[in-house]
Amino acid sequence: MANEEKEKMNETEAQEAVEAEVIDQAPAEESETNEEGSEKLAQLEQEKNDMYERLLRLQAEYDNFRKRTQKEKEAASKYRSQDLAEALLPVVDNLDRALQTVQEEESNKGFVDGIRMVHRQLLDAFKQQGIEAIESVGQPFDPHLHQAVMQVENDEYEPNTVVQEMQKGYQLKDRVIRPAMVQVNQ
Repeated sequence: MANEEKEKMNETEAQEAVEAEVIDQAPAEESETNEEGSEKLAQLEQEKNDMYERLLRLQAEYDNFRKRTQKEKEAASKYRSQDLAEALLPVVDNLDRALQTVQEEESNKGFVDGIRMVHRQLLDAFKQQGIEAIESVGQPFDPHLHQAVMQVENDEYEPNTVVQEMQKGYQLKDRVIRPAMVQVNQ
């Protein structure tokens, strides 16, 4: 009987040892699984954050592209008549010169009136498109608006003031098409 009791005790001890070993292994397996899951979760979180940042950058790029194209369209619309104005400025200059030099007589009165009318219509068309002559005489010299071709001494004007306009300058809205050629007081 003592043998049987010893065997039972040995079996019980062996069974307890196996159970203890299984219990010891289970947390190790669970911790390995938890570590792998945590690593995978961290990796997925990082991928999600990377994708979100990429989405934000792409969205910002798209917004900037949309704003830039809108500004370009507005500028193209705003300055669409610049090329035509540049081509017509010599015509307006020649009409100005013709009107300054013509001697109005009874025989050419109709002709001179016609030239004045065409000149006025061209200037009105310019004005409708936002093209206006740059006022120069008596104004302070501005290198953005004026091109100084001569300097003179004139006591009637302040220093660095436009004394005479040699050729009219024009601007389209806020952009100078052609600067005015001027004489400037020293």
